[in-house]
Amino acid sequence: METLFEFLAILQVAAGLFLLWQGIQWLAYVRRRLRTDPGFYAPRTAVLCPCRGMEPGLERNLVSLCEFNHQNFEVFLILASESDPAYSLVKRVAASSRVKANVVIAGKPATSSEKVNNLRVCIEQLPPDFEILVFADSDGRPGKTWLHHMVAPLADSRIGATTTMRWFIPNNNAFPNALLAAWNASVVTMLGGHAKNFCWGGGTAIRRALFEQMGMLDVWQNSFSDDYSLTIAIERTGRQIVFLPECLTPSYVQTDFPSLLEFTNRQIKITRIYRPRMWAAAFATHFLFCFTLVLGLVVALDLTIESRPSSQVITLFVLPLLLAAFRGALRVIGVTEAVPSIRAEIMAQSWIHILVTILVPFLYLINFSASLFGRRITWRGTQYEIVSPDQTRVLTP
Repeated sequence: METLFEFLAILQVAAGLFLLWQGIQWLAYVRRRLRTDPGFYAPRTAVLCPCRGMEPGLERNLVSLCEFNHQNFEVFLILASESDPAYSLVKRVAASSRVKANVVIAGKPATSSEKVNNLRVCIEQLPPDFEILVFADSDGRPGKTWLHHMVAPLADSRIGATTTMRWFIPNNNAFPNALLAAWNASVVTMLGGHAKNFCWGGGTAIRRALFEQMGMLDVWQNSFSDDYSLTIAIERTGRQIVFLPECLTPSYVQTDFPSLLEFTNRQIKITRIYRPRMWAAAFATHFLFCFTLVLGLVVALDLTIESRPSSQVITLFVLPLLLAAFRGALRVIGVTEAVPSIRAEIMAQSWIHILVTILVPFLYLINFSASLFGRRITWRGTQYEIVSPDQTRVLTP
């Protein structure tokens, strides 16, 4: 057992060093992006934000979508029904916006998720003069320059889409909030200056002509996931998805353990259906990491009981954890440089991304295990069954 642990631990140290090197490359990419002039490309742009229900900070989040330092754009706030609890708030935000903000009622979905249906119906109604589509989430709070930076790179027709990612900022230091923030932060460094980027539904920009050329309205007709479906379609065109760290979007979060598990399990179950190879590789990686640490504890305890030297085992146990903490520190450095407006908040919670991050693989292991069973998903009170990437059943009447 000791030999097996030492073998696995050496593998984890090697993997940790490789991931640390990738983290350094990610930070270098962030800094290159921050030195890049976005340019002046600013065609007529539609900012589309699906909404459902009340959530903490919703009004401030929606107001931020109406305050961009950008010309020639309109905001579309989309609800399934006027009976939605957020309807009056959404109308109030639209009415007080300094730029034109529209409230769109999309109706209930029949063969897709509500979010996808909201986007489909709104895009179908857009006047033809809108050249750029920008997708945002109601739980994000982007800065004033966000829209310009999202749109400007699309001047290059070789780019399929630009995208970014959320950065969770816990409203307090309760453990579920901290664990969710650390869980999400690991996704941020999956994006970078490479060809394997994916779209995030809360921050993606695409030329409308390409969107229509790919037939996305037809693709979305039966899809649960807006961003995975869009990613797959763009990959088929051979175009690049460009990650914009300068557009990382703060999202203020307040959760508990049941909500934490519901959210994280849902994300991984969607990944299993839409990206099975990526899901399998990540499952194996996290399983080996967790198995190695648990085995190390057992071996160290056994050696202690037998009064045998355990320093080598303890060293091999600690090294992967230290490397994970170093990667967390790199994320903090990169995000504080990319989004200086929230630097103080991130630095106050930097311990989350250095210490709590070592527990994240165990949460992922729970998520992967849960995703093995069934294809039913609950999103904001509505239950769905994702039969396949191209077929969704709405189970809640």
